[in-house]
Amino acid sequence: MKKFNFRKVLDGLTASSPGSGSSSGGNSGGGPGSGSMHSGGTAGVLREEIQETLTSEYFQICKTVRHGFPYQPTALAFDPVQKILAIGTRTGAIRILGRPGVDCHCQHESGAAVLQLQFLINEGALVSASSDDTLHLWNLRQKRPAILHSLKFNRERITYCHLPFQSKWLYVGTERGNTHIVNIESFILSGYVIMWNKAIELSTKTHPGPVVHLSDSPRDEGKLLIGYENGTVVFWDLKSKRAELRVYYDEAIHSIDWHHEGKQFMCSHSDGSLTLWNLKSPSRPFQTTIPHGKSQREGRKSESCKPILKVEYKTCRNSEPFIIFSGGLSYDKACRRPSLTIMHGKAITVLEMDHPIVEFLTLCETPYPNEFQEPYAVVVLLEKDLIVVDLTQSNFPIFENPYPMDIHESPVTCTAYFADCPPDLILVLYAIGVKHKKQGYSSKEWPISGGAWNLGTQTYPEIIITGHADGSIKFWDASAITLQMLYKLKTSKVFEKQKIGEGKQTCEIVEEDPYAIQMIYWCPESRIFCVSGVSAYVIIYKFSRHEITTEIVSLEVRLQYDVEDIITPETETSPPFPDVSSQLPSSRSLSGSTNTVASEGVTKDSIPCLNVKTRPVRMPPGYQAELVIQLVWVDGEPPQQISSLAVSSAYGIVAFGNCNGLAVVDFIQKTVLLSMGTIDLYRSSDLYQRQPRSPRKNKQFIAGLTELNDSPVPLELERCKSPTSGLPTRTPEAAPGFYRNEIPALRQRNQVHHLPDHVNGHCTSPTSQSCSSGKRLSSADVSKVNRWGPGRPPFRKAQSAACMEISLPVTTEESRENSYNRSRSSSISSIDRDSKEAITALYFMESFARKNDSTISPCLFVGTSLGMVLILSLNLPSADEQRLTEPVTVLPSGTFLSLKGAVLTFSCMDRTGGLMQPPYEVWRDPNNIDENEKAWRRKLVMNCPSLSQEAGDHQYTIICSEKQAKVFSLPSQTCLYVHNITETSFILQADVVVMCNSACLACFCANGHIMIMSLPSLRPMLDVNYLPLTDMRIARTFCFTNEGQALYLVSPTEIQRLTYSQEMCDNLQDMLGDLFTPIETPEAQNRGFLKGLFGGSGQTFDREELFGEASAGKASRSLAQHIPGPGGIEGMKGAAGGVMGELTRARIALDERGQRLGELEEKTAGMMTSAEAFSKHAHELMLKYKDKKWYQF
Repeated sequence: MKKFNFRKVLDGLTASSPGSGSSSGGNSGGGPGSGSMHSGGTAGVLREEIQETLTSEYFQICKTVRHGFPYQPTALAFDPVQKILAIGTRTGAIRILGRPGVDCHCQHESGAAVLQLQFLINEGALVSASSDDTLHLWNLRQKRPAILHSLKFNRERITYCHLPFQSKWLYVGTERGNTHIVNIESFILSGYVIMWNKAIELSTKTHPGPVVHLSDSPRDEGKLLIGYENGTVVFWDLKSKRAELRVYYDEAIHSIDWHHEGKQFMCSHSDGSLTLWNLKSPSRPFQTTIPHGKSQREGRKSESCKPILKVEYKTCRNSEPFIIFSGGLSYDKACRRPSLTIMHGKAITVLEMDHPIVEFLTLCETPYPNEFQEPYAVVVLLEKDLIVVDLTQSNFPIFENPYPMDIHESPVTCTAYFADCPPDLILVLYAIGVKHKKQGYSSKEWPISGGAWNLGTQTYPEIIITGHADGSIKFWDASAITLQMLYKLKTSKVFEKQKIGEGKQTCEIVEEDPYAIQMIYWCPESRIFCVSGVSAYVIIYKFSRHEITTEIVSLEVRLQYDVEDIITPETETSPPFPDVSSQLPSSRSLSGSTNTVASEGVTKDSIPCLNVKTRPVRMPPGYQAELVIQLVWVDGEPPQQISSLAVSSAYGIVAFGNCNGLAVVDFIQKTVLLSMGTIDLYRSSDLYQRQPRSPRKNKQFIAGLTELNDSPVPLELERCKSPTSGLPTRTPEAAPGFYRNEIPALRQRNQVHHLPDHVNGHCTSPTSQSCSSGKRLSSADVSKVNRWGPGRPPFRKAQSAACMEISLPVTTEESRENSYNRSRSSSISSIDRDSKEAITALYFMESFARKNDSTISPCLFVGTSLGMVLILSLNLPSADEQRLTEPVTVLPSGTFLSLKGAVLTFSCMDRTGGLMQPPYEVWRDPNNIDENEKAWRRKLVMNCPSLSQEAGDHQYTIICSEKQAKVFSLPSQTCLYVHNITETSFILQADVVVMCNSACLACFCANGHIMIMSLPSLRPMLDVNYLPLTDMRIARTFCFTNEGQALYLVSPTEIQRLTYSQEMCDNLQDMLGDLFTPIETPEAQNRGFLKGLFGGSGQTFDREELFGEASAGKASRSLAQHIPGPGGIEGMKGAAGGVMGELTRARIALDERGQRLGELEEKTAGMMTSAEAFSKHAHELMLKYKDKKWYQF
């Protein structure tokens, strides 16, 4: 682990560096130095005041738990005594599930696919066979299972394994048709081998194929049933080493299962048939059926069907046996979904599945194969789901799955993680979500109930939010390393459903999933929730416990980015206002825009991506849409994806940006406050005080545009007022579709960023018209005139020579998952895209907007893809009553700061080093009747720093970009510390988090490193090469949170949680569930004297004597190689420990071993006592009847 510790005090260093941009009234600090840098006159005072408590000993990376459905499953196994389930996958992973809370993930180091799993029933061990022809023995008697032994086959490929109940000898079938036997205890091959040429008849000329089935007879353990792929079944006598009988069938065999009496067995075949064979007449099947085949006339054979891949034949004491199989459907029913068929007596039930069936197992009451099985459930493993069917009810309902197996119900597109959130939130969300749960589940308890789990010591509430491709949002309770869904929100309900004929016209740039969630912003304290989607929309939700029916309010925003430096001889100017006749809100139909013809050959303009419902909508309790904001097409260009999002419940403002510019919206008054291109944000004067310029002509004439009015009203009055203050104008209406957001991953900027005062950037002015419910508000429709004369090309804004772009590798693993990141076409050249400066980070805070301000005020920090930071000042009404009517203005502060690379995150600390939280409004139910009767009053929590009378700085601002992190002191804007985090890569995710009551900066880099730095000094605490970035999914879903927690989507169906806290790594053992619990193996049923005499072999079968080295000899060393496993120290504790930890674990292991030995001694003593008592009674009985004659009885 690489560590850094640079602490330097550079007195007299100027606040501005050569690589930083500045403006009037603003200072920017930090040159491209390596490590941490401390500068400025006040730095020494601040450094003495803050005592950083975090050290490197507080941090360690460790995986905690994995949630979700195992990705690409291949195998399934169940322990009927311990009642735990194991699932193997194509990536070499094994998931072991028990009761809720018992969920363990294991991984084969080779990554080879798992072919088969076999439990050592009630022994706390598991055997896995992988595609690299290796057998592994896993120890499940510890919370983190580990491999005890491995056996690698060198010359043969493993196809099937079978481990008899209470046996230590494992039968292994191979592709060559041979059967080998492995000792489970030593994991060494026995010299006993059943060769394929000895198993079949000598007269057979063809190879029987691979072994597809192995099982010992329920009637006689000394007989082994071997099934070959070509239809041959051999009943092998292990003692005499010969075939007792052979069965031949002209169709390939897929699976075999015994009747519990051991006299009959059933086979499933490739033609969709089931054959039942009797050992007394092996020449032909006792019964042949094609369950789903059509019967033919004149005794002809039924038509062939699809292969029956697996069959299970389970008997019941008081009813007909169950015959359960997968596949076997008729070929003429191609549209039928994958199905599981249950035959019980004369009743045939077909259960259709949503996904292909990988494997299924029937759960039975007894582990003994020679007893009535009494099946009670069927576990069905699908490609993307796990279901359990209740066999005890005639309608075969399914059990409600307690595991979070439906994370991928729709592909996950973004995540958010909140630790230590308000405790009442979980109960509130669950109470709302439980009302919408599906009905019709089985009333019985979940049958997979093994293991043990307790809450442990960590009990603070955690919530995970996932956004999905279909527009749904899921809230999950993630407390105590579990995961349970609380509440589901469908954002697509605010939009009209697209008709088949209209889909291409209205959303032609979206390939699929137009409602996919792109960004999530949630304030747990105020319960304000905001999302942005790929179709360039933002939805703001408020939480209510009451159902309402209301119309959805929507706004349309026009964001346009002009990169040209314009030179024009034209003298005409742009009037400030449109005609008064066009000031009223538009009430057009949803099928199109009244001022735009969206047909072929006509340029699209002012059209939204999606159509918001205009009729009243019933909103159930929970999150209810407050406002929908949509970006629109501009001159035939689709709206760009939203790249940053921030909401302030205290200010009632939402801000979002993309590669075109920034929009700020007042969601209390439902008005647009600011809609401006990025270039225009740099102006040192008032954002709205721009000189008149030549209007730009439309690329193509569009009918229905309002004419301009040369009203003499000043621009300042019109543009700085809130929409409710008079002189309203229309905002342009938004447009369908989205365009892929091409944001440079890396930007270096080493030259001074001059203010583009000479650039006539275009800005859509926000307007001030109040919005009635159900109406759209649009910004001003201004006709555009070409801004350069004929034959005079525009001048492009020059890029700095230091700017460069590095593309992140994108895999094509899941096309649909990443489909929301693509667009069909692009009409913007790569030069245009490169020259655009995107808004990448936004942050609301009470701060010092200008240099040397004496008081704090509401501010909006804006970060861009070129590393520039701008601070906008927000002017809000002072009284609550005025907030509904008085205007809100957004003003420039003239402050500019700079970093290398795109800005990722902001945060603030007070002068004591405490992390400052943004202000928020305390939640109140907006639909509560009692509260509505009272005066409208908001309760705000401001979290302001304490301002002392003495002069000096009172606040730190932490800014992190893709390359470096800086700490500025406010209001002096002195750069105190700078740390160049990476030079060869770039940061994907950065967050300021709280751990052990202290703040730190957590970063995840594209090269796989996780780095933690203390604050405010930016001293490196941790640098671990954790996970190389191999997929955009990881970059999109990785997120940090407080208390040392993080997560990411490790596969399309699974969430991996990890911790970077040493304390949690140490306590992880107490939080994980126990896979193995001591349970007495149920006793076998008494077979009775006559059954024992006539029902099978009377003498027990000694496998040790037959397969041991003494009688069978040693196997060839070249056949298989034994590989000792690490064995697994109890819990592993993330490979941490030290000598004392190792000794402690060894002592615990010895204590457990001693305890087990003590239990074994007690059992042995009890057996000896019983044996002595039996011997005594037998002796007394013999003495009693010793001298009696036979006729005296």
